[in-house]
Amino acid sequence: MELAFSPSSSLRISATTPHCDSSYLHRRIPINPACKSSVWLLKSPENPSSIGFHHRTGFPKPVSSTHFRRFSIWASTQVGAAGSDPPLNKFSVFKDACWRFLRPHTIRGTALGSTALVARALIENPNLIKWSLLFKAFSGLLALICGNGYIVGINQIYDISIDKVNKPYLPIAAGDLSVQSAWFLVLFFAVAGVLIVGSNFGSFITSLYCLGLVLGTIYSVPPFRMKRFPVAAFLIIATVRGFLLNFGVYYATRAALGLPFMWSAPVVFITTFVTLFALVIAITKDLPDVEGDRKYQISTLATKLGVRNIAFLGSGLLLVNYIGSILAAIYMPQAFRLSLMIPAHAILAAGLIFQARVLEQANYTKEAISDFYRFIWNLFYVEYIIFPFI
Repeated sequence: MELAFSPSSSLRISATTPHCDSSYLHRRIPINPACKSSVWLLKSPENPSSIGFHHRTGFPKPVSSTHFRRFSIWASTQVGAAGSDPPLNKFSVFKDACWRFLRPHTIRGTALGSTALVARALIENPNLIKWSLLFKAFSGLLALICGNGYIVGINQIYDISIDKVNKPYLPIAAGDLSVQSAWFLVLFFAVAGVLIVGSNFGSFITSLYCLGLVLGTIYSVPPFRMKRFPVAAFLIIATVRGFLLNFGVYYATRAALGLPFMWSAPVVFITTFVTLFALVIAITKDLPDVEGDRKYQISTLATKLGVRNIAFLGSGLLLVNYIGSILAAIYMPQAFRLSLMIPAHAILAAGLIFQARVLEQANYTKEAISDFYRFIWNLFYVEYIIFPFI
């Protein structure tokens, strides 16, 4: 734990935990862990409603003063715990940093997507379900999580300076995870993922998996660094999270069931829907990052067209998705369950319009933009949750 003094008279404390934002610190002075009795009031003179890190979702969130008071007591307790059992405390901090390094909200999307596609393939072929395939399904999910971890990890390694401005709560930018440890993790994820896929799913799926890793690499790593080019960045994200994930998982599941690959109307729908949705995520993910992107001359649509225009563009594309879903159900009633497909997407579209209006009324503050981006990810999760039942 460290004590930090700013030029103002306020006293603040920083702990190696996702609740603290290291961007608030001007100068750090170590504290003797033996000092157990002190209780501090956490406060940021620059921003009294400081942004904390949401431990479970991976998104930044506003932190109330009540939470700060509660956390100050917890911090003092942690000082005593660190003094009594440093190895255990260090392991806990490292584990937490590794989890944040994985970007939990992207892990959730990957896990929900793969689970929904496997469930859909099984629903279409219930007579072929075997308990022996359970291990194979879990190994596939683990490989996808490894691939996800590699892609988001390699991005953080090459975006440290940008993240210190845009996402100071991320573990490398916050100093909670060393660059050497980050490299170890991403190399482990890449090797483990390829080995799992290669030993369980054959050469074709392995080649698709490696293609995803390559695209994730050229997105972040110089000299390619395709994230500098908006169109290329959008295409990479839409390809990996949209087409490759949905097609690859469905193909692998049918192969495991002993069936040749064959598109079904629901799978065509979800692949198209999520590919367009991934494009929206690629556009709106830059909304909270405009400050750092401009500082380091990263060209995005948000920096070129403005936050308001991109928020409207992303909302418009998602509305096209929802309208298309309703029309697909109307024109192909034999392929979809109308009683779920139409009302579910109408409700989600109404929620999107409401959230876009809230963002407009908040005048596009950074907190409101973060809430809007978080809501878009929630819409993404909901689509995969209802997919097996449409």
